[in-house]
Formats: sequence, C-alpha cells, structure tokens
Amino acid sequence: MVSGNGPPSHLLDVSRFPDVQVNIGCSPAELTMADQEKQFKIVADNRQARHNYFLSDFMEAGLVLTGTEVKSARTGRIQLLDAYAEVEKGEAWLINAHFSPYSHGNRSNHEEKRKRKLLLHKNQIAKLGGLTRERGFTLVPTKVYLKDGLVKCEIALAKGKQHHDKRESIKKRDQESEAKAAVARSKRG
Repeated sequence: MVSGNGPPSHLLDVSRFPDVQVNIGCSPAELTMADQEKQFKIVADNRQARHNYFLSDFMEAGLVLTGTEVKSARTGRIQLLDAYAEVEKGEAWLINAHFSPYSHGNRSNHEEKRKRKLLLHKNQIAKLGGLTRERGFTLVPTKVYLKDGLVKCEIALAKGKQHHDKRESIKKRDQESEAKAAVARSKRG
C-alpha cells in the first residue's frame, strides 16, 4: 500500500470520507464560494457611499492599527459613515473612520477617530493622488473586512452625485425590483 516515499495511499483516498473537502494546491479561482466566504468577513460596509457617489476603481488597502483597534474591528464596531481617504506627502490616510473603543481595553485604549495609515503600493498612491488633485475625485472607503486574519479596507474613487442623479438611481432601482417581482409572479402562476 505504500507508493514511493510518500504517505500510504489509503491516507490520500478522500473518497472514503464524503464530508471532507480537500483543497491541496488549488488556485483561489478554483475555491468554492463557501471557501471564499470563510476567508472574508465583512466588518463594516459604507452603503451610503453608493447612494451619494458614483464609485469606480476599487482598491484593497491594508490598515495600520493598534491592538485594541484590531480587537474592536473583529467585533464589528466600526462606522464608515463620514470617512474618507486622502493622499498626503506620498502616503494614503483614512480619516474620520470611527473605531469604537475596545470594551476590555485599559487606559491605553485607542482614539476613536484618529488618522489611520493605508498600506498601498507607491504607484497606486501616485495614481490616486493625481486623480484626486487634478480631476476632483474623492477617495471613499466602501468596506472594512477581515482577510486571512488581517484587517483590510476597500477604497474607491468617487465622484459626487447631484440630487437629480440620486433620484434617477432610486427610480432605476425601483424599476428593477418591479421587474423582478413581475417575473416572480409570472413564474408562480
């Protein structure tokens, strides 16, 4: 039963265990949705940004956090309502993101709304800095999530919507929901 120098072949036969799923040497594209959901946990979502801005060019950035901020993030106590990002002196910063104080923290607990450094490549920072200066874009955080145990922030280039644009997007969303409801009604009977 032993083939070569490797482990015995009966240990590699996973067909005997239908509940066990083995992902040895597979690429992230081959992972199932359940496996990908295990790797990501969305901690905060800025849904109002989609309502107030036209969003484009989403980027993932790491965050430089203190220990109590990480623990607070793991419990989901983050608000991105008035948060934005800016490029200053070749560095990207997340501003006005509210990380609630950690409940079991001591006197060295973190400030709730301090500037937090975003970890991006130099070329990404240069691109974002140029677009925000020259074309009038804003950098808006759309999500904060845990990825493989690390806290990540998704930022997007944003252009503000006018009031009539907001009405158009609401009208479009209502039309889509009515169409879905009509399709569901026609399938039922």
